[in-house]
Amino acid sequence: MSDPETASIQPTLSTPDALSSEADGPASWRRIAATVGCVVLGAVLLVASWAKSLDPSSFADLVTSEGLDFLLPAMAVAMIALFLEWFLGFALILGVRHRWVFWPTAALVAFFVFLTGRKYLAHLRGEAPVEGESCGCFGNLVERTPAEAFWQDFLLMVPALLLIGLAINTSRQLPWKRLAVALVLGLGFTVFAWNAPSLPLDDLATRLKPGIDPFGLCAGSAEDGSRVCLDAILPELATGEHLVVMADIQAEAFTTAIPDLNTFAWEEGVPALWVLSSATEEELFELRFGHGPTFEIRETPSAVMAPLYRTLPRSFLVKDGTVVQTYSGLPPWDDFRKSQP
Repeated sequence: MSDPETASIQPTLSTPDALSSEADGPASWRRIAATVGCVVLGAVLLVASWAKSLDPSSFADLVTSEGLDFLLPAMAVAMIALFLEWFLGFALILGVRHRWVFWPTAALVAFFVFLTGRKYLAHLRGEAPVEGESCGCFGNLVERTPAEAFWQDFLLMVPALLLIGLAINTSRQLPWKRLAVALVLGLGFTVFAWNAPSLPLDDLATRLKPGIDPFGLCAGSAEDGSRVCLDAILPELATGEHLVVMADIQAEAFTTAIPDLNTFAWEEGVPALWVLSSATEEELFELRFGHGPTFEIRETPSAVMAPLYRTLPRSFLVKDGTVVQTYSGLPPWDDFRKSQP
C-alpha cells in the first residue's frame, strides 16, 4: 500500500505546470541578464553616436584616416554608420533581442573593437599615430590613449553583447512596433547629425567651453614623452585677460581679417591677442612676408587644437586662467572696445 503523503506529492511533481516552472527558472535569469546587456550596450552606442553626431566632419575625417571611404565619400560613410549606431542603440534600449538586431550589433561591436585594437597594436609596435586623430568610438569629446580606447571599448561592449547572446529571440516574428520607433528615432538623429555643423553646438561638441582650465587641454601620452598641454604653448594665460584665436592661417577668412587683428593687437585697454595655428614653418613665413601680421602666432600641434573646434577660426576669452567665453569664428572686436571706459 502506498504512503498517502507520497501519493499526494507524486502527481504534483509530474504535472506540466510544475515542469514548466522548473524550466523557466534559468530561462528567466537569462532574459534578465540579456535585458541588462541590451540597456548597457544600447546606452554605449547612443552616447557614442551623440558624441560623433555633434561633429560629423571630424567623424568623416576619421573615416578617411581609417581608409573606409573606398566605395563612398567619407561623409556618406559617416552618415550611414551614425544611422546604424542610432538605430541599433535605440532598438536595444527598447529591449529588442531578435537575431536580426543581435547579429548586426555583434558585427558593429566587432568592427569597433577591431579598429581600436589595430591602433593599440600599432602603438605597441611604436608607430606614431596620425596627428590630431582621436581614439575610439566617442569622437573628440574624450581624450584616450590607444590602450585606453581598446580596453574601454572592449569592456563596455563585449560583455554586454555576450549577455544579450544568452537570450536571443529566434522567432520568425519581428517586434515591428519597437523596430519602427527605433527606425524613426535613428533617422531623426541622423538628420540632426547632418545639420549639426550649422547649429551653435561648439561648446557641446568640443572640449573647449566656458568654465574650464585651458591648461588642462592636452594631447599625447605622458608615457612616451609626447604629451603637450596648452600651458607649454601659452603660459601667459595663467594671469590677466587674453583673447585667443585658433585659425587656419592660409584660409581666406583669416587672411582678410588680418588688418582687424593688427589694429586690435595695438590697442590699449583690451585683452592681449594671441593666435594659435598648426601651420608649418614655411606657411608661417609666407604669412609674415605676404600679410605682415603684428600679433603673435604660437605654433600649436594639431593634436592639441583639433578637439577644440569644429570649424576655424574659433576664439575664446581667458581671464586669470579660466575660459569665460567662446566664439564661433572671430571675436566681436567692438564688444571689447565698448567695454572700455
